[in-house]
Amino acid sequence: MTVATLPIISMTQLESAAGLAQLRRAASDVGFFYLVDHGISHESQQNYLRLSREFFQLSAQHKQAVDMIHSPHFRGYNAMGSEMTGGRLDAREQFDWMNEEPAIPESALSQPWQKLIGPNLWPTSMPTLKPTLTTLQHRLSDITVDLLQKLCLSLGVDAYALDHTIGTQPYTHAKLIRYPGQQNPQQGVGAHKDPGYLTLVMQDAQSGLKVERGAQWVDVAPIPGAFVVNIGELLELASNGFLKATNHKVESPKQGVERYSIAFFMAAQLSATVPVLSLPEELKARASGPSADPNNPLLTDVGNNVLKGRLRSHTHVTRRYYCQQTARTLLVNSFAQLPINDICSECTI
Repeated sequence: MTVATLPIISMTQLESAAGLAQLRRAASDVGFFYLVDHGISHESQQNYLRLSREFFQLSAQHKQAVDMIHSPHFRGYNAMGSEMTGGRLDAREQFDWMNEEPAIPESALSQPWQKLIGPNLWPTSMPTLKPTLTTLQHRLSDITVDLLQKLCLSLGVDAYALDHTIGTQPYTHAKLIRYPGQQNPQQGVGAHKDPGYLTLVMQDAQSGLKVERGAQWVDVAPIPGAFVVNIGELLELASNGFLKATNHKVESPKQGVERYSIAFFMAAQLSATVPVLSLPEELKARASGPSADPNNPLLTDVGNNVLKGRLRSHTHVTRRYYCQQTARTLLVNSFAQLPINDICSECTI
């Protein structure tokens, strides 16, 4: 039997005051929890993970046809060594997709984050991938919107207090991830916080995810059927630091073993500005303000908070699409006070 290393939250218990109190404690004390009774069966999750394995088993030629280097919107496939976290290369390959939208013409851009908007890249050799993952995207979006409203209730504010930042559909970003086995321990993905409101992670049976608690890294053992949920930077901002966006990482599995997961990130619309919620006095007194990291300042304008992470993580895409004069000018105007000259040494933004 798997031993839970994080609080376990049941969606079906969140209609009660006791359930909301448990959710509030998990989100404020840890920033991470398991979510069960969410409506997506363990069998369905296994089918999604099986499809993920099929994608990564495609030939290099088929995967490179949808490589992220072809997308100024940071969509598509990343081979091993294509992503960085904390200035170090991650030992994983992945496939990213987001909201399916038409791209904004270069001449119409007024904000650098608008370049994130655009179509996804889908492999023609796997025609079932697009409809299946789009369906999953909608199902997870519904779960996160419901959970966000329950979190607002747990904080003593109106359930719909953040709905205006979401609009008719939240900004979503999802990825299929494969961590191949390594002879020596490596950074599968380095320590980081997520930029949005909420993240859901679907894990296979292979462990590797670790959460920072105090001065220790705690293993997040997979529990069949449960999602791992973590609080993102936007919720830390909205709660003035009462809710915690927590550092987490993944260590590569041992040689001969692979780890598969599917991560789903939900945020406000890129055009939104996140408000600070008016918490009850008791909770407000316990809110210590959002984290202050000079290397990763939190931005209330959602688009730029999301974009800064993408620029740093995928420098090959940044160099191709964000170093032209128009994009560079927009970046300078939006990120003038941020230490982001590490994005591209050739540009010195």
